Amino acid sequence: MEHRELMVRAAWLYHVEGLTQQQIAERMNVTRRRVNEILSEALETGVVRISFDSVLAESVELEAKLRQRFGLRDAVVVPSPSDPGLIHSVLGRGAAGFLGRLIQTQKPASIGVGWGSTLRETIHHMPSLNEPQIKVRSMMGGLTHGSEINTFEIVRGFAQVLNAQCRYFAAPIYAESAESRDAIISQAVFQQTFKQICEVDVAYLSVGDVSQQSLQVRYGLPEGMSEKVLQKAGAVGDLMGRYLDASGKEIDHPLNRQVLSPEMEDFRRIDCRIVASGGAHKHRILHAVAQSGLVNVLITDADSARAMLAAR
Repeated sequence: MEHRELMVRAAWLYHVEGLTQQQIAERMNVTRRRVNEILSEALETGVVRISFDSVLAESVELEAKLRQRFGLRDAVVVPSPSDPGLIHSVLGRGAAGFLGRLIQTQKPASIGVGWGSTLRETIHHMPSLNEPQIKVRSMMGGLTHGSEINTFEIVRGFAQVLNAQCRYFAAPIYAESAESRDAIISQAVFQQTFKQICEVDVAYLSVGDVSQQSLQVRYGLPEGMSEKVLQKAGAVGDLMGRYLDASGKEIDHPLNRQVLSPEMEDFRRIDCRIVASGGAHKHRILHAVAQSGLVNVLITDADSARAMLAAR
């Protein structure tokens, strides 16, 4: 199915959007020769006729609309599963294909990753590669119970499937107070760690909402903190543990001064900033990070893409 997806996307970009084969190769992270082969096969197999003979055509159209609406470098839209419980697996599969092609063509020196169910599923679907020069880094603190929220397992998982190096960030997601956070960050070893985090070539993260469906809300918030408090402060979700409002700005709340993750200004300097998330509960935070330009590559499902395009 991944090959068919590549065929439909390449054919759409060539026949509908009018991109050259070289432009398509750069956007899809494949060689120009591969694009030529895919386009020829699309005609031979009947994928390209007068119309597109594939249910994936809508996804490709949504990708184009997302790129135009939010000024994204790229977008990947996967069909929304009928069972919401499969959303992480479907997104992980789409993200794995995109990341695999990006890594093989762009050869990044370093990749920063967060944590979450979608990232865990991405590891399961990633092709095995041999990229020993790549350093895979934790971009934020985390928890130690549960594979989705254990930063060590996520970083190690990506490093293993890529045969790459791993660099852990041994810290909780939140310090006990803003003062404790400042004391931790002031240490030379942590200053160096944060500098290296923000110098990665690619960041691959998920976002969380502000409900009990969020792993962060269920397991990661400090004692006494709740989703209701964050909602009252205007939060629609988080990126790297930093809670944002509907415009993508950090809410004015003490929790954002306790988080052990890069400042948003530093995060924006990373060249390729990928977020993979979906589901009805993620619509507002996805729109916030896309509208504000915090991310420049978005991987989501069709229902979420339509909701983002319909939002004002």
